Amino acid sequence: MDDSDRPRDDDSAAADGSTDEGEPESDAAGEGGESVESEVEAEVGPEVDPAAVDADSTASADADSTASAATGSADAADPSTDGLPATDDAQSLGDGGTPATTADAPTADAATAVEDEPFEGIEGPETDEEMPLAAHIEEMMRRLAVVFLIGGLATLVVVTESTELINYFWSYHIPAPLENRPRLYGPLELPLTRLKVAGLAGVVVGLPAFVYETYRFMRPGLYETERRYYLAAVPTSLILGGVGIAFAHFLVLPAIFSYFTTYTSDAATIAFGLAETFNLIVIMLAFMAIVFQIPLFIMLAIMMNLVTRQWLEAKRLIFWGSFLGIAFLFSPDPTGMAPIIVTLTMIALFEGTLAILRWTGN
Repeated sequence: MDDSDRPRDDDSAAADGSTDEGEPESDAAGEGGESVESEVEAEVGPEVDPAAVDADSTASADADSTASAATGSADAADPSTDGLPATDDAQSLGDGGTPATTADAPTADAATAVEDEPFEGIEGPETDEEMPLAAHIEEMMRRLAVVFLIGGLATLVVVTESTELINYFWSYHIPAPLENRPRLYGPLELPLTRLKVAGLAGVVVGLPAFVYETYRFMRPGLYETERRYYLAAVPTSLILGGVGIAFAHFLVLPAIFSYFTTYTSDAATIAFGLAETFNLIVIMLAFMAIVFQIPLFIMLAIMMNLVTRQWLEAKRLIFWGSFLGIAFLFSPDPTGMAPIIVTLTMIALFEGTLAILRWTGN
């Protein structure tokens, strides 16, 4: 026991001895003891016990490790906070996670710049020029005027010879054309049919002009590869359309009209009206020109990675049903003969294109 503890023991013994004399003396002794203790502590000064310091540091280290373990478990429980930088934690000390200062908050211009970053460095073709909308519309109307002018001139030239074209189509498609002469059920059927045939000739002549003017209109905004695709696809489309018209003219229409004359022979004599007959001829020619674009559509879809050959083969029954519905919807033949022929043609083109792709390994 050191000297600083000896006065404390003497004072406590004196306080114990004076307890028998009454409560006032004990109070006085207590006050005296407290004053002596304060004087002794003031003289001696605070001494630091190394054991107590070690105990306190150990307790604080345990508390820190417990807190860090709790924080780690909380981070493991919430995986959304993993990988966030420390600046986010510092900013979240504000009001509801908002930045502590106005300078730290992102502005609308900064957000716009971040959104526009993916489009930086993307440039159009070298021939592309910025033009006002009115200039684009003016150029488009000028080029369409050229197309309509060419088609109109072809129509005017053909309308004078339209009667010979009507006789040609009639004698080629209708069985026994001399016995089955066209019937007129209205005073305007013949002039309207002549205009219809002449208009069809104008469309055929004006279509290449339309394709060329469209290419000239889009050419400044097309890349070199896009120009090659366009120049390759457009002639192919025209060739396929011509093949479709020839297929309808030489095979489909004669078969349809032969069926019309045979299925009514036992009950009645069929009379071919001029307007209705040429409506069927024109619609079938145009319809087959569109149907024969199926191989081109399939090739473009595969080249653009929109679909794959395997996906088309897996969905073939859906396409077959769609072909049947389209054929019955747009065919003017109520007997069902023309829609069936069109459906079989579409299925043959679809499956033939897939077979060629499978054979070439594409």
